[in-house]
Formats: sequence, structure tokens, C-alpha cells
Amino acid sequence: MRLLLARLDRTSAPVRLLAFIGLLAIFWLPPYVLIRATVTDRNTVSILAMTLLFIEFVLLLRWWTKRIYRAPNWLRHYGLQPTRQNGRLLLLGFAIGSFSLFTLFAIELSFGWLRWQWPTLQLIRIAIEGLLVAIGVGLGEELIFRGWLLQELERDYRPVTALLANSLIFALLHYTKPIEGAIVTLLGLPFDWSAVLRSLPQFPGLLLLGVLLVRAKQVSRQQLGLAIGLHAGLVWGYYLVNVGELVEYGDSVPQWVTGINQNPLAGVMGMLALVGLLLGMKWFGRWGERSKFTN
Repeated sequence: MRLLLARLDRTSAPVRLLAFIGLLAIFWLPPYVLIRATVTDRNTVSILAMTLLFIEFVLLLRWWTKRIYRAPNWLRHYGLQPTRQNGRLLLLGFAIGSFSLFTLFAIELSFGWLRWQWPTLQLIRIAIEGLLVAIGVGLGEELIFRGWLLQELERDYRPVTALLANSLIFALLHYTKPIEGAIVTLLGLPFDWSAVLRSLPQFPGLLLLGVLLVRAKQVSRQQLGLAIGLHAGLVWGYYLVNVGELVEYGDSVPQWVTGINQNPLAGVMGMLALVGLLLGMKWFGRWGERSKFTN
């Protein structure tokens, strides 16, 4: 076992990824089966399973980094070090992400494609609830995709290749949810594969989002703060508008313009917004070299 672990850091990226996922599955599958068998509410099953998966992922990642790569500080190894620079990048990214989404909806409102609905008194609660969800999603997914996964890919491949592979994997996992579907199917349990077809229109947007978040890490000197902030800002803005029911979609333009199933990622306008943010990353990289945010 020790000999095998010692050789893992010299194997190819696919082998290392499969080894890590295999170890994670060994520890996660038994409690997941127990949760599926004892909990009837599907939302509760999903929350418990994903929470357990992330906790085990973090513990395994910490062990993996120290044991395989012999890196003493696993947080720094993946760009998650608790520094002022990372904190500033996170706040900046959150501001950019949320402002961009609100700007997108404001433009669509000005064109008459959406109708404004006055918020209820529960909007404050929704905003706080959405903020917690956004930070959790941003932190968790960026540690997984732009932290661990990107780091493994960049060890073997050129930056452009690693960027494209990372973005494609990110989009595929969000689009098809293949891990959960494959596991559930192999266990002989029912899974709604029709969700794969319903979510097809958002795939190009997810791909662009993946590219944007990789670039956010690259232009901030491999720190995760900007990517986490961007991701969280976009999630929070969408949560606030969607759950808070601040807009109502009209029928003056096709759904593919504003977003199929009211999802901005599945619309032309949303993808144009992501392209704009992606172009802005190039400018940010040059500006960041002379600013306190990345130094």
C-alpha cells in the first residue's frame, strides 16, 4: 500500500483522478446507501448525501495532499489560503458576479422582456438564506473543480488543455449529474434520466462559466478567492431574483433569448454576459499585476 501511494504522484492525471475518486467512493457509498434506504424525502436525501460527500472529500483531500504530494499546507496548495489578498479577491468577485447578474436582468427589464414584481417583506430572509447557499456552493465547487481537479490536470497538461478539460468536466457533471445517476442505477434504484434532456440548453452556458472560473484563478495568481466570489455572486443574484420572485418572464421574445426554464445560463443574453466577464478577466489580469488584490 505504501509503495503504491509513493508511486501515485508519478502516474498520469487520469490514474490519479480515478484513484482519488475510488478512495472517496469507498468511504461514501456505504453511508449513502443507508441514507437512501432510511430517508424518504428526496430533497433531504440529496442534502445529506452531498454534505457527507463534501466533508469526506475535504478530509481525503487534506490527507492526499500531505501523503501523495508531501505539501505541508494543503489549503495553500489549492489556492485557498486565508490571506487578506484572497479575502479581497473574494469580495471583489462577489461584487462583480452579483452586479453582472443584476445588470443582465435590468437590461432585459428595460427591453420589456421581463416584468418587475415588487418584493415581499420576506426578501431580507431570502437574501440572507441565499447568501449562505451561495457561499457554500461557491466554496465547495471551487475547491473541487478549480482547486483539486484543476491542480491535478495542470500537473500533466498545458494550461490551455487543463482549462478546457476542467471546464468540460464541470459542465458535464452539472448537466447530466452522471455520478449520482450511475451510482443510483447500479444500485438498482430509480433515477430521473429525463432531467438530462431538460437541462441540455444550459450546457454551453455551463461550459463558458467553467472557462470563466478557471481564468479567474489564473489571473489571480492561482488563488481561489476571485473564483469563489464570482461563483457565489452569480448564485446569490440568481437566488435573490428567482426565489424572491422579483421578475416575471413575458412572451415578447423566445425563451432561448432570456433563458429556457428561466435559467439565464440557458439563454443568449446570459451567455453574452459570461463572454463579457471572460473578456474582462484579461484586463483584470493586467491590472492585478500592479494592484494590491493579487500581490
